[in-house]
This record gives sequence, structure tokens and C-alpha cells, in this order.
Amino acid sequence: MPLEMNREVFITCPVTGSGGTQDRSPHVPRSPKEIADSAIEAAKAGAAIVHCHVRDPETGVASRKVEYYREVTERIRDSDTDVIINLTAGMGGDLVLGSPEAPLPLNEEGTDMAGATERMEHVAVCRPEICTLDCGTMNFAEADYVMTNTPGMLRAMAKIMQDLGVRIEIEAFDTGHLWFAKQLVKEGLIDSPAMVQLCMGVPWGAPDDLNTFMAMVNNIPSDWTFSAFSLGRNEMPMAAAAVLAGGNVRVGLEDNLYLEKGMLATNAQLVERAARIVTDLGARIIGPEEVRQKLKLEKRAPK
Repeated sequence: MPLEMNREVFITCPVTGSGGTQDRSPHVPRSPKEIADSAIEAAKAGAAIVHCHVRDPETGVASRKVEYYREVTERIRDSDTDVIINLTAGMGGDLVLGSPEAPLPLNEEGTDMAGATERMEHVAVCRPEICTLDCGTMNFAEADYVMTNTPGMLRAMAKIMQDLGVRIEIEAFDTGHLWFAKQLVKEGLIDSPAMVQLCMGVPWGAPDDLNTFMAMVNNIPSDWTFSAFSLGRNEMPMAAAAVLAGGNVRVGLEDNLYLEKGMLATNAQLVERAARIVTDLGARIIGPEEVRQKLKLEKRAPK
């Protein structure tokens, strides 16, 4: 992919994520209302797309409950703020083994393995414009577990997404994930040109140094659309790097809790900071309607 700065940039805000951040900042939204309100605030600050997980309102622990997703999407759609809804489909693939000397039986407390149809139920009900497909299996450092996405599972989920008419955002945590994503496009399970999110600096996926980042960028076909993010203090530098490399930007509380050292951020503040970086580079922020035209998205009503 040629290195050419992107002059028309859209921002995606990952509003809450599924990591154990709920007790590390009061700004991490938990309830469907809080998640929707934070998404709307991010949209008003300049995000064209909001990427949503849901959590248990009481504990803040990540959840897959369809009713939470329905409430989040309905609240966003019922607001007077236009924004593209992007729902995760990454839940339901957590595999936690026993000890190194006795990996079986599985750790039932942490393991959450579901079939393709169950993992896609909230997407079928809520009918977002975009949903994510994590294109590979990897170890996660947050806890001793494996994010499990086998080739068969990914093919099944991609077909469900395509049949629903929902645009697939490929989440790539390493170069092999891009390799398999290109295979899914070749098989007709993902429409081309595809949409990719480069997930940098997530232990133990691709590190977020510039050499690795450019290796990821150079593995993306030239007609695909990509965004990129990194975690923590590297969130804003990666936003700048993504624009300079021809991509788009993702910033939000799923990836980083701080506006600067010692100062906890809101989603809207992170979006505002990223928008300033983008415009200072000489690019223009595009809104949801322009993004819909660019990505050929279609608004759909809930089921």
C-alpha cells in the first residue's frame, strides 16, 4: 500500500470495551444508558462511528446480553445526533485453560465459548451498520486466556454478517489476521474493498512501534479502507501515524483512560483531542453521512 496521507479522515470512538477498566475510571460507562449517552457525546465531539460493547450495569463486567445491546442502539437512534453504530462481535470466544500442568478441564469461571449464531444474535436483533470480526486467535495478557476465532468460526460469522447486510470491520491484531482476512475476501465472505481496524500494541498481538505498524499497513490492499489505534499513552501518536499512513483514527475509553498523565478522560475529550491532531495535520474530519457514502453503508431498522 503506498504511503500517502489521508486528507479526509473519520474518527471511530470505542465507547467502553470489555476489559477490566470499569473500576479504574468513573468515566467508563456501564449501563446501556451511560454507554449510549457517552456515544452521543463522542459523536457531538466529532466521531462519525461509535464502536459499542455492553457491560453489566451493576458490576461493570463485560456482557453479551442482547437486551443491553438493544437498549444502547435504540437510545442512540432515538437521539437527535446522527452517528454510525458499530457493534462488537468479539464476545463469546474466551477460552481459559487450567494450569500449565493440567490444562484440562477448562476453567469454567473464565471460559465463555458460544456458537456463531449465538455470538451474532445481538447483531441480528439490532442491525447495526457495522460490526467487527476479529480475524484470528491470540493470547491476551489482561488475563491468562485465549481469544479463540477458528477459521471455521470466522467463516460462519462472516456469512451471517453478510446475510444480514451488515458491513464487516475486520479487526487485525497481527499480520496473519490480515492474511486470513484477504482469504475471506477471496472466498466472497467479506465484500471487497474491505474495511480494516489495525489493533496495535495489544499484548500479545502486534506491538505498536512504527516498523510493525507499517508492516501491517503494507499488508492491506490499496483499495481497502483502514483505521488504526494503540493503547494508553500511545493512543494519540498512533492517531497521527494512521493519518500520515493513509488511514483513519480510533480513540476512546476502550483503548485509553487518560487525556494526559494523571488526568482521566471522557470519550468526548479523547475525540476532541484526536480531531485537533487530525486538523493540525491539514486533514478534514468527515461526518457520518460522508462516511456512509464512502463505505456504502445503509441505515437499517432493528428487527
